[in-house]
Amino acid sequence: MFPQEGYKVLDPPASYVPIRTPARKLLATPTPMGTPGYSIPEENRGQQFDVPKELPGGLPFMKPEDYQYFGALLNEDEEEELSPDEQKERKIMKLLLKVKNGTPQQRKTALRQLTDKAREFGAGPLFNRILPLLMQPTLEDQERHLLVKVMIECFINWMNWERNISNLSKAAGLATMIAAMRPDIDNIDEYVRNTTARAFSVVASALGIPALLPFLKAVCQSKKSWQARHTGIKIVQQIAILIGCAVLPHLRSLVEIIENGLSDENQKVRTITALSLAALAEASAPYGIESFDSVLKPLWKGIRSHRGKVLAAFLKAIGFIIPLMDAMYASYYTKEVMVILIREFQSPDEEMKKIVLKVVKQCVSTEGVEPEYIRSDILPEFFRNFWVRRMALDRRNYRQLVETTVEIANKVGVADIVGRIVEDLKDESEPYRRMVMETIEKVVVNLGASDIDARLEELLIDGILYAFQEQTSDDANVMLNGFGAVVNSLGQRVKPYLPQICGTIKWRLNNKSAKVRQQAADLISRIAVVMKQCQEEQLMGHLGVVLYEYLGEEYPEVLGSILGALKAIVNVIGMTKMTPPIKDLLPRLTPILKNRHEKVQENCIDLVGRIADRGAEFVPARNG
Repeated sequence: MFPQEGYKVLDPPASYVPIRTPARKLLATPTPMGTPGYSIPEENRGQQFDVPKELPGGLPFMKPEDYQYFGALLNEDEEEELSPDEQKERKIMKLLLKVKNGTPQQRKTALRQLTDKAREFGAGPLFNRILPLLMQPTLEDQERHLLVKVMIECFINWMNWERNISNLSKAAGLATMIAAMRPDIDNIDEYVRNTTARAFSVVASALGIPALLPFLKAVCQSKKSWQARHTGIKIVQQIAILIGCAVLPHLRSLVEIIENGLSDENQKVRTITALSLAALAEASAPYGIESFDSVLKPLWKGIRSHRGKVLAAFLKAIGFIIPLMDAMYASYYTKEVMVILIREFQSPDEEMKKIVLKVVKQCVSTEGVEPEYIRSDILPEFFRNFWVRRMALDRRNYRQLVETTVEIANKVGVADIVGRIVEDLKDESEPYRRMVMETIEKVVVNLGASDIDARLEELLIDGILYAFQEQTSDDANVMLNGFGAVVNSLGQRVKPYLPQICGTIKWRLNNKSAKVRQQAADLISRIAVVMKQCQEEQLMGHLGVVLYEYLGEEYPEVLGSILGALKAIVNVIGMTKMTPPIKDLLPRLTPILKNRHEKVQENCIDLVGRIADRGAEFVPARNG
């Protein structure tokens, strides 16, 4: 290795000790060849430069707000390197992106694939992707509609899956079905257990409940795990939901199987037991109270000791059982449970509010509950805690509150309810005004307006006029229906207010907003009969002339409503007193018949038909 001349190998000094530890070798001076040279770093293709990147595989464009949901599609990893679950997620994301942002053809194809593969994908992965998208604040109405359509189509597919299980049960038999699904009964994943419960309910429906009772009894009394007991009781709930009143012959057996769950050590088991009893009571109504005798005492103890979700479930069960009782017992138990309900009126939990409202509705609708008791003990706290603006913002709360209030009105009368909320028709919050108007409409339609005194009548007309004029949202039907219902219920008592009402209508017919004009014309259709009862033919004639002048309306929806209003006036005022005269009105209608809009055609043909039927002699020969 060394040259022969000029070099000599020296012996190391006696004190020299060579380095033996690897860690210290790292401190040795590196040789030039051991130092790597400069290498060009790989480009990060995931970087964003405010220019939308073209997606691979012909996928549609991605909006900036979509990156957090579909950003994984930008990673150019080879699909073969991904796990099966990751591949499935990627496939779902691609299809949902096509449904959300794709062309009509892409959407159609993607929707069909999602529907066909709904069972293969499973509800969990699908909803894990769809639900965050639905919660996106920037989601457009069209996109929301498409995503909801995906959910509905997948649900229909899962319904077919239930039919397949039913057919399979009949072919394979109970023992085979139990053996196949038994391992999933105590699965740690709650979604798997719930799906198993639904599947067993389909098996029970196909093979009959008696065949499944021994198995259910064993599962519901399992000492092995609370998950097994939970699933067994959930099966009973799903059976009640699926087969409805067909549970009646087996009601006592099913109640006895699950009743021990009310005192179970696990909170989830107690909750599902109460919910299952509620489902059984709902399915068997109005029969079967004797089957629930054994659970009344545990339920009553439970509502006094539990709080939160467990209490909500126990209250729900009692709410469905009380309507099954005789009047005397129903009255007693209602007063007992009402103490707890009134306490829970103040609960901040939204789910508890819905259940409390439902139970109050069920209790007050039961025979034996006295109106005076409702007035004195329930109404003050009910209105103080529930009739607040916040309740109008949640659609489910809104619907349940309206239904409960209408049910209370059926017991205590119109005046007690309308008198408490009439001034809220002038509230600052439009959603709240709309909720008040819908409640008044339903109460008045059910019970009439005979209980309403002169002072309340004034407040009511004043309030509905204010609410009608101050509306700004597109949901105009609630105000329109409410106004029409109140005017029709009051009948001749509304005569002093008709000039003011008609003045409002005329002013709104001249509004620049097409929706406002349409609503004003629709209101004329609703109140024309009452104007006739009040003998306000002159006022109707004046409105007829005003509507005649608006027959040049450019918006077809508004024109259709104007024709409908004219038709209503012609119906009640008659051909002879109609202004403008029929001979002037008909020539204006002839060109409108050429309009292709369905609503315009329908109302115009109907109006011309009525003129031909009842006023042919008023038509000039050249128009006949």
